[in-house]
Amino acid sequence: MSVTTFQTEPGAAAPPDAVHPRDSSPDTPTSVSRLNETIRDFVQKWGSVWVEGEITAWNLRGGHVFGRLKDAGGDGMLSFRMWSSTLQRTPDDLKVGDRVVACVKADYFTKTGDFSFTVSAMRHTGLGDQLERLERLRAALRAEGLFDPARKKPLPFLPHVIGLITGERSDAEKDVHRNAELRWPHVAFRTVYAAVQGDRCVPETLAALRTLDADPEVDVIIIARGGGDPQSLLGFSDERLVRAVAAASTPIVSAIGHENDHPLLDEVADLRASTPTDAAKRVVPDVSEQRALVQQLRSRARTRLTQRVSHDIAALAQLRSRPVLRDPESMLTGRAQEVVALSSRGRDVMRRRWDAAARTTAELRASLRALSPGATLDRGYAIAHLSGGAIVRDAGQAPRGTEVVVTVGRGSFAAHSTGEVAESSADAPSAAI
Repeated sequence: MSVTTFQTEPGAAAPPDAVHPRDSSPDTPTSVSRLNETIRDFVQKWGSVWVEGEITAWNLRGGHVFGRLKDAGGDGMLSFRMWSSTLQRTPDDLKVGDRVVACVKADYFTKTGDFSFTVSAMRHTGLGDQLERLERLRAALRAEGLFDPARKKPLPFLPHVIGLITGERSDAEKDVHRNAELRWPHVAFRTVYAAVQGDRCVPETLAALRTLDADPEVDVIIIARGGGDPQSLLGFSDERLVRAVAAASTPIVSAIGHENDHPLLDEVADLRASTPTDAAKRVVPDVSEQRALVQQLRSRARTRLTQRVSHDIAALAQLRSRPVLRDPESMLTGRAQEVVALSSRGRDVMRRRWDAAARTTAELRASLRALSPGATLDRGYAIAHLSGGAIVRDAGQAPRGTEVVVTVGRGSFAAHSTGEVAESSADAPSAAI
C-alpha cells in the first residue's frame, strides 16, 4: 500500500499523515489514520491462523454469528464473527461452552480502531473426524430404513413394568422414577445399570438391552442419561448399539441428551425424549389427567344421551299430535265408506253381467234347441240306422230283408225292410214292422 506524501517547505514540520509511526516524536507526531493503517498492514500479513478455545458468547444476528473465544487454559480471549456462508458449513450443535478449533483471520478496522477475527471454519475439538464418520453412518442407516417412522413400534398406553437402562445412582434414574411415580404410583421398574460413557458404555448397554428385551414382563425400555458433551455421548451412536435397538422386540425410548443433542440412538429408537423427565412423562400417563378425562367423557356421554332422549321425546310428541294419530278411527271410517260404495258398485255390476249372461244363455239354448236333431224328431221325423250304425240316406241301402233301427222323437224301435217303395206309392208305408 502506498502512503500519501506531502511536499513541505524547508524548515516546516511534516504533516502527521506523512510521519511513519516508528519515526514519530513529540514534535513530529503521526496521525491516527496513519497509525491504524500501519497496524492493519501489519495484521494482514498474519494470514489465517488455527486456534483452540472455548466458546463463551454466541449471538446470532441477521444470519451472522458474533461471539467470543476463551483460552481453555488461561484468561486470554478474542472476539470473532462468522458470516452466514461459513455458518452453513459448520456443525449445527455449536453452542456456548463447547471447545472448538477455529480457523481465524485477523481484521483491524482503521475507521474505529476495533480488532476482531473472521472465522472461516470451526469444529469441535478432537471430534472433527469422529463427527464426519458419524454423519456417514447416519446416512447409511437412514438409507437402510432404520430411521423410517413406519417401523417404529407404538408405546403401550399403561406399561405395567418399565425397563430402565441408566448409570448407577445417577440423576437420570432419580428423575425417571420420581416423575413416573408421581404420574402413576403403581408403576413398576426393572432397572439394569450400565456405564453411560467411556469404553464400557456400549458393551454394558448391549448386555442390559438383551436382558430387558428377553424379559416378557417388561412392556417398554428407557435408555436414560442426563446429557453431556458430544465426546461423552459417542457411545450412544455406536453402530452395534443402534442396530441392536432397531432389532429389539420391545418398544425403546431414548432419553440420552438434552434438546440439542442428537446421538444416533435418538434416530432409531421408537420414541425420542428430550430429557429423562420427559421420558417418564411420555411413557406413563398421568392418573389425575386420566381420571379427569374419564369424568369429561362421562359428562359428554350423559349430555349426549340426555339430548338424544329429549329429542326423541319431542319427535314422538310431534308425531302423536298429527291428525292421523290423534284420531286414527277417522281414517278407518273413510276407508269403510269407500269399501261399502265399492261393494255396492261391484254387486250392481255383477248383477247386470249375470242378467246379460242369462239372457245370452237363453238365446243360445233356444237357437241350439231349434237346430238340434231332437227337435226335428219331435216334429215327426225319424232316423233309420243299419245294424252297423250307419244312417240310411238312400233307399238302396235297405233292400228287402234288411233289419233297421228307427229313432223317433221318443225312443227307437226295430223294423224289417221290404225293399224300396216306388215313387207313386211314396206316401205309403215304407217298411213293415
